[in-house]
Amino acid sequence: MKKKYISAGVISLIFSVSVHSQSRPNVIFIAMDDENDWLGPFGGNPQVLTPNLDRFCNERAMIFTNAHCTGPVSCPSRSSLLSGFRPERTGCYDNDQNMLNSKLIQEYATMPEFFSKNGYVTISSGKIFHKHQTGGGQDQGQWAFDIWEQEKGNMKPRRDKLTSRTEGLLDGVKLADQRYTGLVGADFAWGPTISGKEETTDYRTAQWFSKQLQNDFDKPFFMAVGIAKPHLPWHVPQEFFDLYNLDSIKVPEYRLDDLDDILTPSGEKKFSATEDFLWVSQDEKLFKGAVRAYMACTSYVDYCVGIILDALENSKYKDNTIIVIWGDHGWHLGEKLRFRKVTLWSESTRMPLIIKTPDMKKSGVCDRVVNLIDLYPTLVELCGFPKREILDGRSFVTLLNNPGKKWPYPSVTTQAPGSFTVNDENYRYTKYNDGTEELYDLKKDPMEWTNLIRVNDKKANKARANLEKWMPKFSAENIARNSEIDSDKETEGKGSIKEFDKIRPLNELK
Repeated sequence: MKKKYISAGVISLIFSVSVHSQSRPNVIFIAMDDENDWLGPFGGNPQVLTPNLDRFCNERAMIFTNAHCTGPVSCPSRSSLLSGFRPERTGCYDNDQNMLNSKLIQEYATMPEFFSKNGYVTISSGKIFHKHQTGGGQDQGQWAFDIWEQEKGNMKPRRDKLTSRTEGLLDGVKLADQRYTGLVGADFAWGPTISGKEETTDYRTAQWFSKQLQNDFDKPFFMAVGIAKPHLPWHVPQEFFDLYNLDSIKVPEYRLDDLDDILTPSGEKKFSATEDFLWVSQDEKLFKGAVRAYMACTSYVDYCVGIILDALENSKYKDNTIIVIWGDHGWHLGEKLRFRKVTLWSESTRMPLIIKTPDMKKSGVCDRVVNLIDLYPTLVELCGFPKREILDGRSFVTLLNNPGKKWPYPSVTTQAPGSFTVNDENYRYTKYNDGTEELYDLKKDPMEWTNLIRVNDKKANKARANLEKWMPKFSAENIARNSEIDSDKETEGKGSIKEFDKIRPLNELK
């Protein structure tokens, strides 16, 4: 099936039959990039302002406080969530690997393709699949949707207010001390955009979906909304920085000796403070500035998501639409002496997950452990399709109906072949492919400061043995890597999209 890239102006001409002909619920699937638990309903940082998500959660939604990712970085997390297959089965572990190179994924329909095969019109803009630059153009997962719109917008920062570790700048001025500067992955930088919010990327994406909700569709729809923030660099309009006074910012708790008890089998320290952390630690203004910038981005995300939620509320679809709001993984802001992600600690594996279904009468909170791998089978059940046995995850619809129900399944997160962490509500056990181990009591030690692996504690040892049973016994080899390394930078809508509209014929997928 050839995919259509259609401008918003002509969509209303294509879908003209009344919504009342639908028999299945619509789905709005909203992704946030690098969003941790600093959203109001999750309590990760009480200083952060997220009024739209607060209101949404307070009205009728289920808040999953203990949701975790399958991989602690964008590509493996999104690839597994959308394909339904875990990283150690597909061989997709890193950002520079395209999931389409996995033989397993080549056989089966991804989540949006499955919905398209089964009578839905699938619509997307923004980052849903991880982006890859290849010889044929830019693969953004546009092949998976019936209607796909290239995101547009200007996120360029004001140079006079730019703070950047890459360039060694603080508020546009070169720092005298240039230690720990340089580029590693996405630019560790922040500052206000040149443009006002109406010209920024996520705002324009939200407005695009707002217009789609004014159309009449002859099928139920699956809308996948990709919000790019709070991904680095932290460039959003000045008004979102102005929500927070720098002097009142509180930095997260951390301990300088936090990593001393994580030792390799040979007794050496496995981890040390990262250059991001060392750089911001030089100056309180840098540390508070980084935290404030992440908070500003989170409030910007909340504003953009609010546009879509308001549009749905004012549409004919408000009473027959499932809403799923999710982050692809967590994010460190000084905890464990680092920023960014790609770790097997809770700050990196845990992220927000909020679900609202048409039949919900009130809000609820579920503290049971779930994983993003479970979203595909959960949506299959919510939309009334037969169970899709091939998928790795399990539906948690029962928790939507009864959030306090016993749920004996821990979460597994994969960092690399042979490196996994498993956590339930009480403990986290981690084992790396070099033999290093960690064990934390999450109830007594939620910041994971005390590694119990060498402590002879009977209860902890029993928990370790139980969690170890859930660790994967096999890891697929790494699939091919991109010839052009993807450093997880934002692309701001640039790049050719040729050749990616006809690589996944739906009739050939299981």
